[in-house]
Amino acid sequence: MMIRPVACLLAALCLAAPVAAERIEVRAGDGALASAVADAAAGDEIVLSAGRYVGPLVIETPLRLTGAKGAVIDGAGAGSVITINTADVTVTGLTVTGSGRSHDTIDSGVKLTKKATRARVIDNDIRGNLVGVDIHGARDALVKGNRIEGLRLARMNDRGNGVYVWNAPGSVVEDNEIRYGRDGIFSNTSRDNTYRGNLFRDLRFAIHYMYTNDSLIEGNISIGNHLGFAMMYSDRIVARENISINDRDHGVMLNFTNQSDIFANLVTGGTEKCVFVYNAHRNLLAENTFLGCDIGVHFTAGSERNTITGNAFIGNRTQVKYVGSRDVEWSYEGRGNFWSDHVVFDLDGDARADSPYRPNDLMDHILWSQPAAKLLLGTPAVQLVRWSQAQFPATQIGGVVDSHPLTQAPASDVPAPYETLAQATPLWAKGGRDDDFDPLASH
Repeated sequence: MMIRPVACLLAALCLAAPVAAERIEVRAGDGALASAVADAAAGDEIVLSAGRYVGPLVIETPLRLTGAKGAVIDGAGAGSVITINTADVTVTGLTVTGSGRSHDTIDSGVKLTKKATRARVIDNDIRGNLVGVDIHGARDALVKGNRIEGLRLARMNDRGNGVYVWNAPGSVVEDNEIRYGRDGIFSNTSRDNTYRGNLFRDLRFAIHYMYTNDSLIEGNISIGNHLGFAMMYSDRIVARENISINDRDHGVMLNFTNQSDIFANLVTGGTEKCVFVYNAHRNLLAENTFLGCDIGVHFTAGSERNTITGNAFIGNRTQVKYVGSRDVEWSYEGRGNFWSDHVVFDLDGDARADSPYRPNDLMDHILWSQPAAKLLLGTPAVQLVRWSQAQFPATQIGGVVDSHPLTQAPASDVPAPYETLAQATPLWAKGGRDDDFDPLASH
């Protein structure tokens, strides 16, 4: 007679058990995808077979949307192709194309709204959209392993970004290949973000920071863009182990960026300025290699209290451009930088040169402030001024001083998988498009 209460208890437990998530297979057809998404329950997986599906699509149920090879969602030029408007949605394995072209509504291949917490956009082909992925207020989102190819409109500013991040704390963008469009990643008014292991080609900026704090830029490759890594109006950024190859204007730019660590990066390939530092303070530039640029580092607009140590300046036409009336020390705790044009002696064998290094002289200051004076280069008068300053250091008027130059440069090479891409002619060098812009004015 004691069996009845136990049976009732078991029945109650069965009724309370959650319904198992379903795998829903969908074939291409009019309205098939929208109907499947509307009918799905939380936790279901919708699997799209090969074929073309009509968008736009709005997802408001936590689910997984998976595409078999050849599954394409086409927005037909209207708004965003896929909009995720709820938490815990994954979109993977799809080709996503055909967004609208409105910058006002940020038409995108995949749009993550503020409700799309923990969204996952993984291993998709996202091409032919104004913006690839718009992380618009979605916290802790992940955009990983996608191939994003933007529009190639004649005017670069008419194009959209590969990934646009706005006010999305905790979001991670990693291991994506992003080409064409405007900026690879445009990060605006956000914090605590990670941008790691991405490959950027034929863009305006590879990574563009505006008002983004406490974030990480790590292990990215920028090839043939107008500018590699631009950190603007942002604080406490760590940018480490990134590579800029054949970028046109700057490899790294700090503009009103403070208290940031720029560490172990490589800039190479004939860039105009390996690093441009504009009104940026209390930053650390350490263990970087600046190779073969017109200018190694350009410091301007009163940038102060920056620590420069352990870097290698190799084969730059002008190692440093800095105009100032007082000496600025570029070593830290007895460790300076390596300068390829500094003839060094190291009699005590401590891997530090026995003489300090000044990258600029009085004539450099004159030429920067009075460009017309370049007509005098090579004349005896100019040579006499330079010889006099070399013999009488007291005549220097201020500038960069490295009191403890290094005698050896740290090893820093382009990784083998990217050597072929590094040798290709950048798109910007081929001309024929309206791609000119001012990096300090273009946001």
